[in-house]
Amino acid sequence: MSVRAELQEATRQRITESAVELHGTLGPSRTSMSAIAERAGVRRSTLYRHFPDEAKLFEACAAHWLSDHPLPDIRGWARLRDPDDRLRRALDELYAYYEDAEPMLSNILRDVETMESVRRQFAEIQGYLDAAHAALLVGRRSRRRHATRAAVGHAIAFTTWRSLVREQHCTAAEAVDMMCRLASA
Repeated sequence: MSVRAELQEATRQRITESAVELHGTLGPSRTSMSAIAERAGVRRSTLYRHFPDEAKLFEACAAHWLSDHPLPDIRGWARLRDPDDRLRRALDELYAYYEDAEPMLSNILRDVETMESVRRQFAEIQGYLDAAHAALLVGRRSRRRHATRAAVGHAIAFTTWRSLVREQHCTAAEAVDMMCRLASA
């Protein structure tokens, strides 16, 4: 019985890894269950035995991908007392993460509005960004609280990193400097 269970787990893992690879290259909306089954070397019936619907497969795919690409640890930043030091460290870590995770994050952002399963899984990343935003606002004194809040939120967004680094050809360090100055202004 244990050999069978190991084989089933290996098949499930192969299917999950195939979905991760296709979601990272094509994106969830452009990846069919047939393509995943083919990439994994299984029949569609085998895929559906392990994952009865696309939502279950996407859930496993997201968990697998996030375990291989853990989000930066907010607790490390929160220990820094100076809000400017905290923001700089957070942006250094987030922007390095965004560079590593760019293909998948770009596909996810493209598909989040059209696929419910993507939207549900993206909620975990959005929750992380909300917590990061709150941690980065601690200790920031400003008469224009709303503007400061907006600047920090803008600074931590993947789309901000992508715009500055990919579209405007800034280095990550230049992007971090700009966003730190914006938040402190």
